[in-house]
Amino acid sequence: MAWTWRFEKADGTETEPAVTPEEFPTQGDAESWIGEVWKDLLEGGTEQVTLLEDGSTVYGPMSLSAEEAAG
Repeated sequence: MAWTWRFEKADGTETEPAVTPEEFPTQGDAESWIGEVWKDLLEGGTEQVTLLEDGSTVYGPMSLSAEEAAG
């Protein structure tokens, strides 16, 4: 199984991430990575992310904006 992130603008269109993405062996690894780089992604133009397992959506889109996450 491969866990990956899809990087998107607020309207759902895909965008090129500011940080080179990886494939992760576990969901926890993918979530830890996004927790470490979300600010860099946001500053680079990614507004939301969706977690995928072997190409199928697990959850998302999830906003990277701290204001939205707190609301």
